[in-house]
Amino acid sequence: MRESVIPALVPADPAANATDLLIERAALTPDQVLFGIPEGDGWRDVTAAEFLAQVRALAKGFVAAGVQPGDKIGIMSRTRYEWVLTDFAMWFAGGILVPVYETSSAAQISWNLTDSGATGVILEDARHSAAFDEVAAELPAVQKVWHIDLGDLDKLVAAGGDVPDAEIERRRALAGGEDIATLIYSSGTMGKPKGVVLTHSNFVELSRNASEMLGPVLNGEQASTVLFITIAHVFARFISVISVHAGVRVGHQADTGKLMESLQSFHPTFLLMVPRVFEKVYNTAEQIAESGGKGKIFRAAADTAVAYSEAKDAGKVPFFLNLKFKLFDRLVFSTLRAKMGGRVRYAVSGSAPLSTRLGHFFAALGVEILEGYGLTETTAPVSVNLPGAFKIGTVGPALPGNAIRIADDGEIEVKGVCVFKEYWNNAALTAESFHDGWFKTGDLGALDEDGYLSITGRKKEIIVTAGGKNVAPAVLEDGARSNPLIDQIVVVGEQRPFIAALITLDREMLPVWLKNNGQDEHMSLEAATQNPAVLAEVQKAVDHANSTVSRAESIRKFVILPTSWTEASGHLTPKLSIKRAVIVKDFANEIDALYSGVPTQSMSLQG
Repeated sequence: MRESVIPALVPADPAANATDLLIERAALTPDQVLFGIPEGDGWRDVTAAEFLAQVRALAKGFVAAGVQPGDKIGIMSRTRYEWVLTDFAMWFAGGILVPVYETSSAAQISWNLTDSGATGVILEDARHSAAFDEVAAELPAVQKVWHIDLGDLDKLVAAGGDVPDAEIERRRALAGGEDIATLIYSSGTMGKPKGVVLTHSNFVELSRNASEMLGPVLNGEQASTVLFITIAHVFARFISVISVHAGVRVGHQADTGKLMESLQSFHPTFLLMVPRVFEKVYNTAEQIAESGGKGKIFRAAADTAVAYSEAKDAGKVPFFLNLKFKLFDRLVFSTLRAKMGGRVRYAVSGSAPLSTRLGHFFAALGVEILEGYGLTETTAPVSVNLPGAFKIGTVGPALPGNAIRIADDGEIEVKGVCVFKEYWNNAALTAESFHDGWFKTGDLGALDEDGYLSITGRKKEIIVTAGGKNVAPAVLEDGARSNPLIDQIVVVGEQRPFIAALITLDREMLPVWLKNNGQDEHMSLEAATQNPAVLAEVQKAVDHANSTVSRAESIRKFVILPTSWTEASGHLTPKLSIKRAVIVKDFANEIDALYSGVPTQSMSLQG
């Protein structure tokens, strides 16, 4: 059993809670800009002192409205400044936020608010109000309902003017490190969402220690980022908290259609992204180049970038490769950097493995992708690659104050300041999830000699074929998904004679690809699944994935489905991870047909 322990860099403070992070920041640098709020074509700055004042004013409003210490209040909103403002204000009032994903169904809203015992809810707009109204009758305990877009936060501030400062100070100091800071429901990839209890110490100790290790990312010439991932997810929630602690300037943009425009006006120094977004950025750039007749130049530039980065990692860049890279850097890569705002130096990536090729490509552009690993149960990151000392293909070493070990069966187990307290109302599951004080993640991995962690698969997702071969689907799926035509892929084959795959096409990329390849760009999705050129391209992607594994593990057949898997369809989580069990169940007939050899009308098979 291999183990890696990284001691804490900051002494633990059991009495501290998340509000102390803001108090300390405002005292240290009151005039430092913490937020940019979209305004016209630019951003309106909010300093640490201004944010603290706004937080206290809103906290008074919650107190005046009857929120009591320990009350749980749901919040359903897209990523925006008011989300973070409400988060800290609720802590100052003594309350506890229970995030609900803004795309959640009525049933999910009902489950989260009922199971948590929420007594109120904050809704962003009419869509969220309509979803809540569907189940409001099932939630008699939810007596307080506020609507952000109807100005209710301003009304709360106005109503709280008579609440004394001393009462807010008393309430904010009530919680100790071991007290609950938030209750986050898992995205439910393996069934009904579980309530994860994260404490104030989880946020405080992890923020303080992580910021010491990630100093170059968070403490450069003012570090800044644009958040577009939902703050309801622990990944963005933790970044919001650590940004306040470290003094990072944060902008919010929930509309990904306006993301590039926001990056160019905000000029962030680092980004928080999931691998699928990196894939989209690369694929879009390639297809735009193809449309302009420069596809070959872009691919040559990309190959050069990857070779350059690999050579740098090896310790020496050949003279002519260096010249070639400098030429492409001026002609191609400088434009890409400008589109990201011109100042991006780092990108923190999580939720799924990033392909090695993409890691090298962005590294050559001067963007260090710091892959990390974590779960809701670990307050997001338990490990992350280090600035200037990152290993592409790994998720880095444990953050200070945490430890990682690999069990005899390959499962990753963790302990430390990041690990959650318990599952809400589920003592049996809590006990089952720990072994000797170590949290069993359910993921498989390996530690190298330097303590850097690599993720090799998910324990419950390992496919065992009829021949007894163990296959980790992620390796094949990541390899195929790098193709611009492929949106999602799910590898199947449990107790079957060979490995096969369900594939969906990228609706946004499809018309561009069709036009670039001499096909009808207005072709329907269903027709595209039967198109010989599309089939050949998908086969090429599958062949690429197969080249990374043995023949016994390779995809022998696939079906292109005339549909899309989305969060709304119930097949993806809010962080765009596939719900494997749901997909296998919903497309059981298509899977059976793959093995019976009988194609259906919507099926395209390749041997």
